[in-house]
Amino acid sequence: MFYLAYYDAPVGRLLLAEQNSALAGLWIEGQKYFARSLGGEVTEEKDTAVLKRTKAWLDRYFKGEKPQVSELPLAPVGSEFQKEVWKLLCEIPYGEVTTYGAIAKKIAVIRGVDHMSAQATGGAVGRNPISIIIPCHRLVGANRSLTGYAGGIEKKIWLLHHEGIDTSKLKAPGK
Repeated sequence: MFYLAYYDAPVGRLLLAEQNSALAGLWIEGQKYFARSLGGEVTEEKDTAVLKRTKAWLDRYFKGEKPQVSELPLAPVGSEFQKEVWKLLCEIPYGEVTTYGAIAKKIAVIRGVDHMSAQATGGAVGRNPISIIIPCHRLVGANRSLTGYAGGIEKKIWLLHHEGIDTSKLKAPGK
């Protein structure tokens, strides 16, 4: 069973989901793949200890503090490949960006292969079920483009600005 709670954030209303005493989802209302990992499971709105801790984490984050991903028990639902990608996203420091290609290279090393597609990596990133906390907004294209964010580019830009990243050196989509 999933337990759900809502959180009103500067980037919009968030849906939080807990399963088995771990955070399984955090989606920005209206984002691509919204609540997809909930499937047909029975859900109940309830403020559990994990959901309260997640809300406190988000309070701190949106106040400009730098809470650590490791402070929360995370259990995103996905393939092993997706989980490997999401784990690497958690290593991107607050206030910094990296590229899809850099993550793909790290995955190739982990898997012992010569090459990993940045597009395959991007597909896994796009299905990140724990937005903001697993910081997929910190990824940019190889040409420093602000490509892709399931919650929308304007929300990605807001999150990057919030973390002190100068986005004037990054290219908006279509430019």
